Amino acid sequence: MPIRITGMNSGLDTEAIIAEMVKAQKTKTEKTQKQQTSLEWKQEAWKELNSKIYKLFNTTLNNMRFQADYSKKTTDVADSSIASVITGSNTIHASQNLEVTQLATTAYLTGSKVDDSVKKDTKLTSLTDIAAGTKIKVTTGGETKEIEITDSMTVEGFVGKLKEAGLEASFDEKNGRFHISSKKTGVKNDFTIEGDGLNGAKALETLGLGSTATKEAAKNAKITLNGIEYESDSNSIEVNGLTITAKNVGKTTLTTRQDTDGIYNIIKNFFKEYNGLISEMDKLYDAPSAKGYDPLTEDEKKEMSESAIDKWETKIKDSILRRDSNLSTISSAMKNVLLQGATVNGKQMYLNDFGIETLGYFTSGENEKNVYHINGDEDDSAVSNKENTLKAAIASDPDTVIAFFANLSQNLYTELDKQSRGVEGVRSYGSFYDDKKMKEDYDNYTTKIKEQEKKLAAMEDRWYKKFAAMETALAKMQSNQSAVTSLLGG
Repeated sequence: MPIRITGMNSGLDTEAIIAEMVKAQKTKTEKTQKQQTSLEWKQEAWKELNSKIYKLFNTTLNNMRFQADYSKKTTDVADSSIASVITGSNTIHASQNLEVTQLATTAYLTGSKVDDSVKKDTKLTSLTDIAAGTKIKVTTGGETKEIEITDSMTVEGFVGKLKEAGLEASFDEKNGRFHISSKKTGVKNDFTIEGDGLNGAKALETLGLGSTATKEAAKNAKITLNGIEYESDSNSIEVNGLTITAKNVGKTTLTTRQDTDGIYNIIKNFFKEYNGLISEMDKLYDAPSAKGYDPLTEDEKKEMSESAIDKWETKIKDSILRRDSNLSTISSAMKNVLLQGATVNGKQMYLNDFGIETLGYFTSGENEKNVYHINGDEDDSAVSNKENTLKAAIASDPDTVIAFFANLSQNLYTELDKQSRGVEGVRSYGSFYDDKKMKEDYDNYTTKIKEQEKKLAAMEDRWYKKFAAMETALAKMQSNQSAVTSLLGG
């Protein structure tokens, strides 16, 4: 901005006069800037809301509309100390007899006691019958690796080499013994430690890892299910969709059934998400009016405190989607789908058939008139004292419940899919507001503001030139007047 010195001869506040003369144009520019700011806030509000609608559409409903996603099974173990079970989807509903006859174990070797002088930092070559170059062979899981003893290798270094060879190993300095085990359970993961030649054998004897060591061989897990024996190198055994993890030797019974709690939780979690979303949409649509509030200009902000600015802008942002027609369309579409229910085997059914209802206009909380409650839900104080019709329906006829909610979810998914398919060039797929149109309008505001600012600057320059010419004329007139006065001796 150029530095202007004005009013030197006229004594006029030229800047104030010009500011008043271009006020109409400046007001027009500020109005456009405010409109753009309002649009920006509206974009932000829709973007946040859109992500929640899209999550319901693309994740929650996309899963719930398929009946297979409800058909989860669970297996009860009569004695959970004997085994635990993970149930696959292809497991049959049945009671089965299980006996764990043997647990899978790792091979374990406890070395005999070595000389009390042996510590973790003791060099192996300082011990009797251990020479540099001596080789030890370690075989585990069918793979053999060789350890060569060096002049600098310590007891701790030897332990490290055993680990590199595929074993678990440590040296108990207090009791003077090596403890070594296989990393995995099962016979195929057993191990052997052998000296390569006479020197190797002598070295192992010195370290307590030779003939005097105590070794427990690895074992496989063995179970008998319905009279048939199964064996595994781990304690987890897969049989016909069941993953059985043996925990203790003994007998128990396995009972596989429909996971009714799982079905209930899927439905309950859906309504938790739906209710939160529909309540927020109602709150945004019915927000108090912010009439008389417009985004502030920089000059207006200079006259206010930070807290006052925040309060002012929050008032506008909270009402930015008030009476938004697009919001109303989507919200109404969602509500109508749930009101219409779904067809199961040719019969039209509704949410209240399963004890799922709204509380009513006069008993609902603010922005909760369209929120659904599951009667008997222990986490919902408004209806926790009622009979849980949904749980009873799941227990007596899970197939009908699954079919109803799968079909209802499909109906809502289809409706939201339709809502997201806006006119080409106006809305992106997956967007529930006119994101493309809003961006285009925002860019148009940017162009318009630049043009208005350019026009305002030109108008100011024109007036400053006129006043500058006036000042020049006044200065010349004053100079001439001084000259005449001087000639007259005045």
